[in-house]
Amino acid sequence: MRDVTLVQIFDHPITQKYVKRSGMAHAIACAYHAFKLSLEHNVNPDMAAKAALLHDIGHYTWYRNGKWDYSLYKENDIHAIKGAERAHKLLIRLGEHPKSAKEIALAVLLHTDSYLPHGELHLKPLQKVVHLADEADEEPSGGHHYRVIDDKKARTMLAKLDQQIDDELNKLTLDELNSPS
Repeated sequence: MRDVTLVQIFDHPITQKYVKRSGMAHAIACAYHAFKLSLEHNVNPDMAAKAALLHDIGHYTWYRNGKWDYSLYKENDIHAIKGAERAHKLLIRLGEHPKSAKEIALAVLLHTDSYLPHGELHLKPLQKVVHLADEADEEPSGGHHYRVIDDKKARTMLAKLDQQIDDELNKLTLDELNSPS
């Protein structure tokens, strides 16, 4: 049994404010990508989908003349740092287990290396899945932040993904119970 669902996260006013402004359609697409990738990389699908859904929750509105300014974003953004903090606080408020909330927040923090000095970053499997999910849905010049989705469709898609996660976690639990010790 999961402590917090994707629909609960979606319904929270903090998610509505910050994820919507960075692109709810992108966040949901990334959650689906993360779910699929989690199965390939033997990562907890619940944590992967949550981290992917929240990965851009820290975005600042880098707009100039009413339009997203990708160059301002690339030059000045540290959204992953702010996002990790917001995601952690939100998940704890919703009742997520503190250890899971921390791992999800770290995956949000490390989903991009755009703010880090050049070098090689070694990601844990959950962090890598969220990074790959984000890359899978990116468009040139930040176009993925412009896609829109209405709330009803978003909520329906997240409820469907919640069910897929529950099914997968139940399957894993049954497999563990049925495997010889």
